[in-house]
Amino acid sequence: MLRADLTGQPRAELRPAMANTEDVRAGLALTSRTLRRDGRPWLPVSGELHYTRVPRERWTARLRLMRAGGVSVVSTYVPWLHHEPVRGEARFDGRYDVGAFVDAVRAEGLEVVLRIGPWVHGEMRNGGLPDWVQRAPVRHRTDDPEYLDLVREWFGRIGAALDGRCTPDTVLGIQLDNELYDQPGHLVTLKRLAREAGMSAALWTATAWGGADLPDPEVLPLWGGYGDGFWVDPGEPWDPTFRAHFFFSHAWDDPGIGADVRGTDAAGSGSSTVPGSELSPWFPAATCELGGGMATAYHRRPRPDALDIAAVAHAKLGSGSAWQGYYMYAGGTNPGPGLEETQATGYPNDMTRLSYDFHAPVGEAGRAAPSHAALRLQHAFIEAFGERLAPMPSHLPDARPSGVEDSQTLRWAVRADEGSGFVFIGWHQPHVPLPTYRGARFRIDTSHGPVEMPSAPVDIPAGTLARWPLSLSVGSVTVDWATASAITVLPGSASTPPTLVLLEDAGISVEVAHDGVAYAVTPGAAPVRIEGAVGATLDVLVLPAADAARVWVVDAAAGGRRRLLVGSDEVTWDAAGRVSVRGSGDAPDVREYVDGAWLTPRWEHADGTGVVASVSVRRVRASTAPSGDYGSRDGRQAAPDDAVLDAHAAVYRLDIPAGLGDDAVLRVRWAGDVAQLRVDGATATDRFWDGSELVANLHDIGAGPDARVEVRILPLCRDTGVHLPVDAAARLAASADGLSELDDARIDQRALWREIR
Repeated sequence: MLRADLTGQPRAELRPAMANTEDVRAGLALTSRTLRRDGRPWLPVSGELHYTRVPRERWTARLRLMRAGGVSVVSTYVPWLHHEPVRGEARFDGRYDVGAFVDAVRAEGLEVVLRIGPWVHGEMRNGGLPDWVQRAPVRHRTDDPEYLDLVREWFGRIGAALDGRCTPDTVLGIQLDNELYDQPGHLVTLKRLAREAGMSAALWTATAWGGADLPDPEVLPLWGGYGDGFWVDPGEPWDPTFRAHFFFSHAWDDPGIGADVRGTDAAGSGSSTVPGSELSPWFPAATCELGGGMATAYHRRPRPDALDIAAVAHAKLGSGSAWQGYYMYAGGTNPGPGLEETQATGYPNDMTRLSYDFHAPVGEAGRAAPSHAALRLQHAFIEAFGERLAPMPSHLPDARPSGVEDSQTLRWAVRADEGSGFVFIGWHQPHVPLPTYRGARFRIDTSHGPVEMPSAPVDIPAGTLARWPLSLSVGSVTVDWATASAITVLPGSASTPPTLVLLEDAGISVEVAHDGVAYAVTPGAAPVRIEGAVGATLDVLVLPAADAARVWVVDAAAGGRRRLLVGSDEVTWDAAGRVSVRGSGDAPDVREYVDGAWLTPRWEHADGTGVVASVSVRRVRASTAPSGDYGSRDGRQAAPDDAVLDAHAAVYRLDIPAGLGDDAVLRVRWAGDVAQLRVDGATATDRFWDGSELVANLHDIGAGPDARVEVRILPLCRDTGVHLPVDAAARLAASADGLSELDDARIDQRALWREIR
């Protein structure tokens, strides 16, 4: 029997000045346990999108796909390097129009957090400082008066560009600097300078990892967690700081993030003992950088999959997170070459020159990755139950893993208040497979007595991320417990009661217990109706595990009612809740659960046709053998420059057909070292090979039928020493020396349908 005790007392609830008596927004409050909105607890989900890395005409589409993924807050860097590479020549037009971006976010009913720096990192050269600032004879990121004069000038430009928009009523939060570890007074100074420039927000935040010394309670500490990262040396194994994020824990620091640029050792136990790393008594545990994916450096090329990404987020939620924040949530493309972090500009890592895809839930080309669906389930759960979940403390079980190497002790936790809440099970990690956990049964001691579940022991397969209800009341009906993951609650109607929607966890039999009796439920069957007190009823609908990646929940704020849709096509909706679908078939593959039955919504064709077709590819030049040695720094290989690709890369000409719309993407499966997609001789995007596709929107890169579209692939030498994912490493090992192959190229275009109301 696995045991957890929920009878302890939660920590005292404090109310800081932030968002309560300072920078007040009507209806918003902050306590040491939770944010509150309109008097109710609120658990935000934030996702990072960089407006300067996305074409302006794509902003709204990206934002809608983010909201369809359950994101309620959009965060973005305001990168000085992108806006003002030459002093006095700042750009705030087109994709650089930060004020217009704030307008676009708010028009979609989303909140916004501005990460104004001035140092931001974001895999940018100089951490996002322009070269002229980097070269200035000042003590950067300190209260050096001459540095502050530069910052004051820059903040004034941002404030003017925002033109009165940056107030607590419009902007939820402002982050000051980024990954600043030992200058608490400087953060206070930056806050003052932002105010002087006319910028304020309900929340002022700072990154807290690495044992950062923060000016408590002047800033809300935000934490991070990545399950893998490019910043480790190429020959190193999976680091403990990454492994720790697949466990439930009440330690929030991550000593690994940014360790390569601050000169400290990233290896360790996965929890920091540096003074200042504990939670502030004034604020709840909140995150801004859970890995929504991972960037690819030349020397180390991690490729997290959807379950890896979802498992880290799931562990943080079960551990008590009051704010789920992702970096990145939507990838993009640098607005020009030479803006990236490189060894030549003082970093230990060479990053791709243009691509900032980040393996994110929404990729560089604007297409949803499998991680979008994996996180979408968690975020639908947060949207439906966040009001209850947000103030709930996290309780760890009596028997816990002995360390990050422990692959035998089940990883689970409970978030509950007064015995009501959710049991979280997280039984997944990459790189080191977990076995099936045999014979799990739980005893949870609450203030109302013990709960034992399920009725008989169950096996927990590897890959399980479960959120099981515990004494969960919906209306006047209470579900004692269930062995299927909670997704959402649909409102009732005149003919049907409310519906609790659960999802089968693959390989685990579903039971739903009510009034002391457990009932076996068949996933995919008609809902089970439960009778409560005084005539109240509740339907319990259990979706089969096979539908997990096909579930879409239209949030209650959009159009005033929550909706459940299931389908393989991409579903988005506007701020009024009107649904649109993009798909490659002759009609949308989407159905909706309405009043106890599955119905097909009515659609009207709005634009485009579905196209899935191969692209004609001609090799116009074979590759030749490069040296494979392009220099290094601190034991990390340097990336080859354009001259190496021009001399040695294989060149493939792609014939792009006519008649494509602005949704068409090019998908290239390839293998090698570095690939560049060039249009009329100019590089549009690039990749370091990690086994994944190169995907580019043809309209955005100007790749029409009259353009010269080429893919250049530089051979990857077998003895290069770069770190690759297992499957890519195996392909390299099985190849003759100098792997350089284009497997295929395809066009993928979708039609657009809109709902008829």
